[in-house]
Amino acid sequence: MNRLFFFFYSLVSILPYIVALPFLFLFSFKTKYRQSIPARFFLWKNPPLSPGGIWFHSCSFGEAKAIAPLVEMLPKKVLRMSTTTQTGKSVIDTYTDESRYLPFEPLLFGWLRPQKTLVVMEAEFWYLLFALAKRRGAHTLLINARMSDRSFPKYLKMAWLYRQIFRYVDAVYAQTPKDKARLEHLGAKNVTVTGNIKLAALPQPTKTLAKPEGLLLCAASTHRGEEETVLDAFDMFLQEHPKAKLAVVPRHPERFDEAAQFVEAFAAKRGICWHRYSQREDFESTVTLVDALGELVNIYAISDIVILGGAFVPVGGHNAAEAAQFGCRILSGPHYFNQKDIFEAVEGITVVESEDLPKRLLQYAQIKPANLRWRTDLTPIVKELEGLL
Repeated sequence: MNRLFFFFYSLVSILPYIVALPFLFLFSFKTKYRQSIPARFFLWKNPPLSPGGIWFHSCSFGEAKAIAPLVEMLPKKVLRMSTTTQTGKSVIDTYTDESRYLPFEPLLFGWLRPQKTLVVMEAEFWYLLFALAKRRGAHTLLINARMSDRSFPKYLKMAWLYRQIFRYVDAVYAQTPKDKARLEHLGAKNVTVTGNIKLAALPQPTKTLAKPEGLLLCAASTHRGEEETVLDAFDMFLQEHPKAKLAVVPRHPERFDEAAQFVEAFAAKRGICWHRYSQREDFESTVTLVDALGELVNIYAISDIVILGGAFVPVGGHNAAEAAQFGCRILSGPHYFNQKDIFEAVEGITVVESEDLPKRLLQYAQIKPANLRWRTDLTPIVKELEGLL
């Protein structure tokens, strides 16, 4: 049955690839995909990883940053890295020269080289990735594994597929006991609960920024639709606190210009000053549009109030622990379904609907500064990786 499934899955995966080729070619000219699509779907400047290493695969920027504690514990010469996004690639390039985009599944047959270990982050359930790595001698791990309330029913509908995938996964390290039970229901074996890796070693400031006069608010990792929500709330806040400053930090770099348009229109309407962080690295204007990657933790360190994006629209939220370590007052929207375990580990997060944000922001003094209840122990994962070297 396993061989038959492997054969048919491999055959079927080729068909959508062939059909999509013309569209992929066109999309490769968009700035967002200019590097990733040619590399992933045409293997352009994307040679195979050298064999015999420990291969980490993480989907995007946040996951790539989160594996840093594990990466730092291993010899650099054994590190192999892959990702699927340009922002993720910008991170893994800092770990090793052996960093690549993960090719689309059918291309793995000729691209994938034997490795000692394959370590996959969270929910990157690619059948051929696990199957081919295992068949070519790798010990396979799924770490920081999660299965949200929203996602689990969808996975259940495809349970037959995930049972086949988990045949090729040697061990799983889950975020919570609930994740463990759900993963086992889908066929996972050797599941250990270790907590969320994003709490193990939170990113620290890389430089000290000057704190401006007055309260500094940080709209962190915002998505489309959230900048307007935050700016409307800040408009009311300014009436009570005219010296307050706001840093707007869009989640994705391809939205920097779009977010800047909202900020510019707001500043013109209110008659206030604003600037781009890329033009001047300070927060002396009433509003600063942070159009740079890797600065968020530096801004958290000097912020009084953090309005956490990704949860005022149904995206799933972002990592509140990074701000909580500095004792910021944190406000979040209600759509944090991908971050429930982290939210449970942080004391003091205030959850509000978009329409209630202006009122709650004015009551900031009543919000308790956030702090971390617990962190994560990576010891079981580290021991297993060290035993495979």
